[in-house]
Amino acid sequence: SQSSFEEESQKPPAVGHWKPLMPSKGSKEEAEAGRQDAGGVDERQASEQLSVSRLRSSSVEIREKGSEFLKEELHKAQKELKLKDKECERLSKVREQLEQELEELTASLFEEAHKMVREANTKQAASEKQLKEARGKIDMLQAEVTALKTLVITSTPSSPNRELHPQLQSPSKAGFRKGHGRNKSTSSAMGSAASQSGTPEPGSHEHKEVDSILFAEFQAWKESPTLDKSCSFLDRIYQEDIGPCLDFTKQELAELVRVAVEQNTLTMEPVASQPLPVLKVAAEESGGPKRCALSGLPRTCRHRIMLGDSGSYYYISPSCRARITAVCNFFTYIRYIQQGLVRQDVELMYWEVMRLRREMSLAKLGFYPSEM
Repeated sequence: SQSSFEEESQKPPAVGHWKPLMPSKGSKEEAEAGRQDAGGVDERQASEQLSVSRLRSSSVEIREKGSEFLKEELHKAQKELKLKDKECERLSKVREQLEQELEELTASLFEEAHKMVREANTKQAASEKQLKEARGKIDMLQAEVTALKTLVITSTPSSPNRELHPQLQSPSKAGFRKGHGRNKSTSSAMGSAASQSGTPEPGSHEHKEVDSILFAEFQAWKESPTLDKSCSFLDRIYQEDIGPCLDFTKQELAELVRVAVEQNTLTMEPVASQPLPVLKVAAEESGGPKRCALSGLPRTCRHRIMLGDSGSYYYISPSCRARITAVCNFFTYIRYIQQGLVRQDVELMYWEVMRLRREMSLAKLGFYPSEM
């Protein structure tokens, strides 16, 4: 068959005639093997393409799921950030509020501390002032006790002391007492209170009758004694006696004298006891030995006053001295009553107050004893 095939193949083909060739058995097997190989390749390629497509689809799914997860996580993170921002803002407001409260508390504490220091300083100054006044009162009382002892010792039956026995004085001098010398408005009010009584002295033709209104005002004041001029007892005396008695021509200086008498800071001394050069006296003091500083009139001035610790002296005439002394005697006596140093019957104290008021009335009218 092969030889015949070769022979036929060597023969020239007939023109216009086509004869199909039948494949041999070997060629069929090879074709089938080729087809099988091609089909295996196609199957592998298809499986590979399928796996690739599956991989691509799975990667797309994974990418989509990943993107969705990331979006969710991003959304959650954004929400958490917003919550944290709100929390931070709230905490910052709380911090600012706490800082403001701390500043206010610190300021209030410092203010309270300064206030306590000021109050302590004020109380200390007041205590020192009270201590100074108490020491001055103690010195004044000791001086008066010493003077009373001297008066008692020097008074004998053969030579009685007229200060202790006013009934022995002349009628013109019976209404006046020598008082208010040196040492902050000291007076002889206590000595006179001891010698005075509610009934007339033997041999005296003076009669007394208690005024019910004045006595009621004094009794009301005696229940709680005070130096406040708003009470009815002192208000009446200020209007009727103290005010007119201390009303001088030099109004400004008269007001300073009244305040010094009320505060017990007025000092009076004789001019002769302090010999100073004439030039220095004229430079430092108001008025002079021949002119009164309160009235402004030319008068012979044998005393001078100092208001508090100012160091400035003012010459005063005998009439002005009598008026100031009468007011000082009144204030000294009511201070003794306020401090509980006068232990007498209410009526006796009332009559002593009336006597002191009479002295102020006489002094403001210009009457004064010759020893002034």
